[in-house]
Amino acid sequence: MRKENQTWMSEFILLGLSSCWETQVSLFVLFLVMYLVTLLGNFIILLLIRLDSRLNTPMYFFLSVLSFVDICYTNSTVPQMLVHFLSAWKSIPFYSCVLQLSISLALGGSEFFLLGAMAYDRYVAVCHPLRYTVIMHGGLCLGLAAGCLGAGFVNSLMETIITFRLPLCHNVINHFACEVLAVLRLSCVDISFNMVMVAISGFLVIMLPCVLVLFSYGHIVAAILRIRSTQGRHKAFGACASHLTVVSMCFGTVIFTYVRPAAGSSAEQEKMVSLFYAVVTPMLNPFIYSLRNKEVMSASRRVLGKFNEKK
Repeated sequence: MRKENQTWMSEFILLGLSSCWETQVSLFVLFLVMYLVTLLGNFIILLLIRLDSRLNTPMYFFLSVLSFVDICYTNSTVPQMLVHFLSAWKSIPFYSCVLQLSISLALGGSEFFLLGAMAYDRYVAVCHPLRYTVIMHGGLCLGLAAGCLGAGFVNSLMETIITFRLPLCHNVINHFACEVLAVLRLSCVDISFNMVMVAISGFLVIMLPCVLVLFSYGHIVAAILRIRSTQGRHKAFGACASHLTVVSMCFGTVIFTYVRPAAGSSAEQEKMVSLFYAVVTPMLNPFIYSLRNKEVMSASRRVLGKFNEKK
């Protein structure tokens, strides 16, 4: 190993999404609107679940945790990206980069584990409706949520340590944020071990929840097909439609990025996929769970009715 080529990095330069000033201004406006919509939508979901007692069920408990994770995840990357759109010098201090990478990894991983837990919740609701409240009791829900968050942070700690222990030869990151694959490209040494660890991490964080989702929905589909009435089938499917939409969207985009790190995808492709997951998905989640969910829409009408009565 050649020590003379290694340099201590006090800061990193982020190339972002574009070097054209007009494009950056347009992107600033677009992503500012998306950021505000994300915050507003997820805060409304949290508020409805808090104010309406009919939403005090395991399904909406997990949804509230998911909304909280989405808010935190968006805040870990988007505010800095917005500032950089209007800045000539797009830099981030070394330790801020480490913190951003670790937080985004932790929250991103936690979200996948949460989607797996939510799939199990839907499995119990459809396949064991009479025992649903007994099985999905408060202690289990809290334990599952804590386990999802804990697993995400443990995975993040491991990835962050092995990434930033590498000697770095330059400090220009071809990304809009500090992201694992983009930071690994700065290394002076062979990163084969790190790429293997990224693949293992991707399997544990993405594929294991995905297997749980497939297992749960396999049983759910079988249970729905055994229901004789058309109305009963529609009701059972409606209880899972929103979650299934979010699962398809989240797992599809991230599997493309992280499970196949050696597949030769370009840095620009990785930026677009990361952008979709970091900005678009958290914005769409509240709409998917509200517009396609009669209980949430009914709760919003009840809460608005209460406020109108007070006026």
